[in-house]
Amino acid sequence: MKYSLLFFALLGLSVGLGAADDKSKGIQMPETFISGDPDKGSALVESCVACHGVDGNSISTDWPKLAGQNQKYLLEELKHFRDGERNNVLMMAVIPYLQTLSDQDLLDIAAFYSKYNTNVGQAKNDEELLALGTQLYRFGDIKKQIPACTSCHAVYGQGNRLAGYPVIAGQQIGYLTSTLKAYRSKERNAGESSLVMQAIAENLSDYEIDALANYMHGLYE
Repeated sequence: MKYSLLFFALLGLSVGLGAADDKSKGIQMPETFISGDPDKGSALVESCVACHGVDGNSISTDWPKLAGQNQKYLLEELKHFRDGERNNVLMMAVIPYLQTLSDQDLLDIAAFYSKYNTNVGQAKNDEELLALGTQLYRFGDIKKQIPACTSCHAVYGQGNRLAGYPVIAGQQIGYLTSTLKAYRSKERNAGESSLVMQAIAENLSDYEIDALANYMHGLYE
């Protein structure tokens, strides 16, 4: 029963994030998302380069790759950091800078990173780990009330740009691991989608998180 409710919660959240009221017809219509200006964004990322790289491909496993990430997701997360709704020790140094930026500035930064390609990752060649990661990502685990990751992040990890679900293909293993554990402990709780991720992550063991992180790191089209 819990699994069924979670499935419908995922479906409802996807629709809710990607729709707006059409008052003239009384129906739900897709929301129009206006892209930022990557050229303006390029002048605002000096403080980001040290950790995330000049093109958004970080060199440390603990720092997320921003290259190729969808703008809606990046914008929302930057706003969460700026507004004090999301805390992360690795971001503390740049929070004061983010607090000087407008929503449009943050959107332009998001546009800048979204134009780059993510460097392809390489999953560990561990048959058991890969098999478990593949199973969880593609099909989930009904007995543990874990839905397939493809529900929101798509088959090849490209996410959902309209709904703002992030691209996870090729993402750094360390970041994926720490993020899933932060959801599991409810340390990461900013935004509506965090509630869905918390419900999923609470049923994941450390080994299952390692398997998923390994699989997603090597996932690409």
